[in-house]
Amino acid sequence: MSAETTTTERPTYILTRAEVRAVDRVSPSFVRITFGGDDLFEFCTPGEVFDSRIKLVFPPASGVLPPIDRSSDDWWQSFLAVPEEHRGSMRTYSVRDLRVDGADTEVVVDFVLHLEPGLTGPASSWASRAEIGQELFLVGPRRGVDVDAHGGAEFAPGTASSVVLAGDETAAPAIARILEDAPRGLRGVAFIEVPSPADILRIDVPDGVEVHWLPRDAGELHGLSLIPAVLGYLGDADAAEEIRLADIDSEDLLWETPDYSGLGEEIAAADAPAERYFWIAGESGVVTTLRRHLVKDLGIDRSQVAFMGYWRRGVAMRG
Repeated sequence: MSAETTTTERPTYILTRAEVRAVDRVSPSFVRITFGGDDLFEFCTPGEVFDSRIKLVFPPASGVLPPIDRSSDDWWQSFLAVPEEHRGSMRTYSVRDLRVDGADTEVVVDFVLHLEPGLTGPASSWASRAEIGQELFLVGPRRGVDVDAHGGAEFAPGTASSVVLAGDETAAPAIARILEDAPRGLRGVAFIEVPSPADILRIDVPDGVEVHWLPRDAGELHGLSLIPAVLGYLGDADAAEEIRLADIDSEDLLWETPDYSGLGEEIAAADAPAERYFWIAGESGVVTTLRRHLVKDLGIDRSQVAFMGYWRRGVAMRG
C-alpha cells in the first residue's frame, strides 16, 4: 500500500494539491470523496493506514486556494503568511482508504455532514457541495519517510489478543479502516453510534469481530447510546443504566494514548502485555466519560487504552 520506507532528512509532512475525482453520498450523514492528482505522488502513509489522520485545507469564501510556495521545505510559514480570510480553513480527517498504483495515488475521505443551521462548518459545507474537478490542499506524510518519523495513527494494540473499538460517526471512518487493515484473525468488538439507521455502512470486518451499530433516536444527543452499550458489554450494568446527559463530562478535548498524556499524567510501563486493547474516539465529553468509567471505576490500565476527543459539543473545531 505504500512505497518502501527509507530514512530521510526531508520534512516529514508535505502540502499537496488534491483534486476531487469522485463524490458518493453513501448515506444521509456521510459523503465519500475521492481525491487524486499528480501532486499526490509524494503523499503516502507507511504500512497499513489504520486510523491515520491528515489535514485538509478548504478554499476561503472566494473559492480560490491561496498561493503557497509548496516547493519550499518551509511551506507552513508560507501558508501562515497568507491573511486568514484568504487562507481557507484547515480541518483534520481520517483516511478512509488509500490506493497506490505506481505513480497514481488516491485518498478517500468520508465526511460527516452536519448541515443543521448553527451546526455546520466550512468542511461540511464544502463537502455537501463538492464536485468533480474541485481542488483543495492536503497535508500528510511524505512518501519514503521512516515509519517511525511521523504520527497520525494511534491504533497500536501490540500483542493484545482482542480489541474494543468505540466511537460516534466522526470516528466511524477510522474504525472502518482499522478493521479493514487489521489481521484477519483479530478478535473483539466495535460500537459505532450514528445519526440514523440509514447511516449503517458496509465494513469488511474480520470474522472474530462483532460490530454493533447504534443509531440515535431523533433528537438524541451523542453518547446516550454509545456509553451504555460499551459499559454494558464490559459488565458495568449499573453504570450503563444510570447514564444521563448530565453525567457526560464536557471538558476540553481529551487525547490520551498508551504513550502520550494530554493531561500531563505520568505513564507507567505495563507490568505485563495487555490481553485487551481499547480504542475510543469521538465527541470529547463522551470520550472523557468513558475514560472515567474504564480507568477509575473498572480499573483498566491506562496502557491498554487510547482515548481521543475529536470534537467538542457546542464548539466549532479548528485545525
